[in-house]
Amino acid sequence: LAHADRPPSPVNVTVTQLKANSATVSWDVPEGDVVIGYAILQQRQDGQMQRFIREVNTTNRACVLWDLAEDADYIIQVQSIGLYGESQASKRVHFRTLKETDRLPSNSSNQGDITMEGLDKDRQLQTGEIIIIVAVLLMWAAVIALFCRQYDIIKDNDSNNNKEKTKPSSEHSTPERPTGGLLRSKKKSPSVNIIEV
Repeated sequence: LAHADRPPSPVNVTVTQLKANSATVSWDVPEGDVVIGYAILQQRQDGQMQRFIREVNTTNRACVLWDLAEDADYIIQVQSIGLYGESQASKRVHFRTLKETDRLPSNSSNQGDITMEGLDKDRQLQTGEIIIIVAVLLMWAAVIALFCRQYDIIKDNDSNNNKEKTKPSSEHSTPERPTGGLLRSKKKSPSVNIIEV
């Protein structure tokens, strides 16, 4: 009766994609029983940390273990969750996480490819960012150059229009700055008046 209520234990429990801080656990479920989820007991062999992961309403047969300590021994057991309870725990599976330094000169080509892809992506991002920055700078340079050209044209037009007006006034105004010039200009204007009278 107990066997009818509870699903059988998961089989073929394996640990893949082993890294310094994460690993993936996968397993198989024997046919014929309704399994609605799973539960994983993850424990460090030195007993420092224990984690219980429980997931229902899923047909997943794999789970990523995250936030693991590097170069540490772990034991995991998986249970199937059925409609009327959980199965017995699977066999204990032992695995050891990698050291951080093991990730780059890794023996397995798979992980090497992953790290290379990651580096290439970073490089692509950096070159992409540089291209964007250069494009923005070129745009700004073009805008500033355009503005300066237009400003010079406006200035030239203004100076051409004002040359006739400003020339006589500037001739008068320049000698007025020194005090002698001021006096001279004051003497000149009454003498002109006297001549007119």
